[in-house]
Amino acid sequence: MPQSPRPHALWLGRLPLVLASQSRIRRTLLEAADIPVEVVVSNLDERAIEAAAGADDPGAVAALLARSKALAVAAQCPGRLVVGADQTLALGRQRFTKPADSSAARRQLEALAGQQHELHSAVAVARDGHVAFAEVGVARLTMRPLSPDFIDRYLLAAGASVGHSVGGYQLESVGIQLFERIEGDHFTILGLPLLPLLAFLRRKGLLAA
Repeated sequence: MPQSPRPHALWLGRLPLVLASQSRIRRTLLEAADIPVEVVVSNLDERAIEAAAGADDPGAVAALLARSKALAVAAQCPGRLVVGADQTLALGRQRFTKPADSSAARRQLEALAGQQHELHSAVAVARDGHVAFAEVGVARLTMRPLSPDFIDRYLLAAGASVGHSVGGYQLESVGIQLFERIEGDHFTILGLPLLPLLAFLRRKGLLAA
């Protein structure tokens, strides 16, 4: 017989949390923390928002995108609490986006190899046109020098996943092979500052304290 869904012992909300992101890892992180999630994708033109902002600060860009996603989906879901999130990667003053294909991923890896870069992960929570919470976390990652042969092998091993994250890597998978040092919160690296978000939800009485 099929099993019925397990009860959410820690989530006290009447309805699931709305996640304005199609990121598999963000949904997995929330559900692993015993938070029921309903995904509603914002379909915003992220590159246009970045261009209009004209911001050089990668943390500010990530924060703007997270807020924009949360507010856009909140407008579609009256009365619901909506989480938006985004992540940017910066190598000095150069910012990276998700590579469009394996050739773009190769160029990014060649630029990042042997260098320290920063990941800026932002989260925002909105309801009915108001942003109730926002946070930006930063992590610093040092990629080891990479030979052309290794990059070939890595791209083969990673496959289509290189296009799913900025920098062309996912640390929870074969992307960990690229690095020699990592400084920062694990959840920030994965694209969601989870601990501050959980603290906010507890303050709102939506999670058991």
